[in-house]
Amino acid sequence: MSETLQISRCGRVLELALNRPDRRNALNMELCLALGSALEKADGDPGVGAILLYGNGKAFCAGMDLHEVLSPAAGQVNELHERIFTAGIRLTKPLIAAVHGPALAGGTGLAANCHIVLAAEDATFGLTEIRIGLWPFVIFRTIVAALGERRATELALTGRIFGAAEAREYGLVHHVVEPAALVEGAREMANSIAAASPTAIHAGLAFVRDARGKSWEEAGDLARRMRNEVFHSADFQEGIRAFQEKRKPTWPSYAIQDIGGNRK
Repeated sequence: MSETLQISRCGRVLELALNRPDRRNALNMELCLALGSALEKADGDPGVGAILLYGNGKAFCAGMDLHEVLSPAAGQVNELHERIFTAGIRLTKPLIAAVHGPALAGGTGLAANCHIVLAAEDATFGLTEIRIGLWPFVIFRTIVAALGERRATELALTGRIFGAAEAREYGLVHHVVEPAALVEGAREMANSIAAASPTAIHAGLAFVRDARGKSWEEAGDLARRMRNEVFHSADFQEGIRAFQEKRKPTWPSYAIQDIGGNRK
């Protein structure tokens, strides 16, 4: 297990803490490999209902490790970055970020990857790659999906740093909270989501992924097919019974369902 990523489990929530505080959690190859592996393992674990991502120390993530990127050993960096910066669209488990302090360049990319983002009032974001003669190539698709192409282009061209309130205005952040309440608030949200139907979540996130880029008619056909599959699931039947009986549902299956043609 890599020391650059702390992994812990509480009930159905898996917590991943970036753990290079002396480097502001900059993404070196070891951390990228550990994070990519942990996300993929969690996605295939039926006991995990949600994933919580945050950073140890004073920063969420300062982007890629510039001390390493030009070294001869950096040949895998493009593959590793593609793996972690496209994880959000591939995951069938909700990924929740708790962001504090700087989340710059790749740190902004990690946040944009997450399905839900809580940010402390002191959080800062920015596509700062232009300042070192680079463009945020690998994370740009994810940023566009979160913010839209014009806003993403403006941020990439200017390299300006912006705060949590502005990030919420753009749609990068969903909730802004006091720093002291950040991680516990994110844990509460992760636990609440992890208690929902795994069948519905798995199918829903698969639909979000598979509908992207399709025509209106194709997306509608996909929606009807996937809804019919969920209609016939044991979880949906239990959900209806629980609603009628005015009780909390007990989902029959916490296993990943083969809904929408996804891998098990």
